[in-house]
Amino acid sequence: MYVSHLYETDFYAWTQQQVSLLKTQQWGQLDTINLIEEIEALGRKERQELRNPLGVLLGHLLKWQFQPYKRSNSWLSTIREQRVQIKLLLQDSPSLKPYLDEVFFAVYELGLALAIRETQLGEQLFPEECPYTLEQTLNPEFLPN
Repeated sequence: MYVSHLYETDFYAWTQQQVSLLKTQQWGQLDTINLIEEIEALGRKERQELRNPLGVLLGHLLKWQFQPYKRSNSWLSTIREQRVQIKLLLQDSPSLKPYLDEVFFAVYELGLALAIRETQLGEQLFPEECPYTLEQTLNPEFLPN
């Protein structure tokens, strides 16, 4: 089928074709298999875009707490920026909020890995489980001591 072939050879052209078919309600002409796959991928991407800044934020909170003698405006700026990124993502897709609750403690592993790598402190120094609540983590006023 031409539509599926276009999906494999020129993705952008395929997307434009699918938009045109949707706008003109030509349902039978849609490449539904690939369209479903792409919509599912968009949902996964949104979740990934939420996990990334959360992991960076947790890593910098750990750095802030466990390396107080190296605190810098750069770290503070990163903490602020990641909080804003998360806030904006949740404003754009409020239905991701329950996912944030679900994934919070799992994402701690990403933050922990970042903190270990960037501080070069031993893994044993850091808590195995996240020492912060989700509310603290997202709170613009919160910085661990």
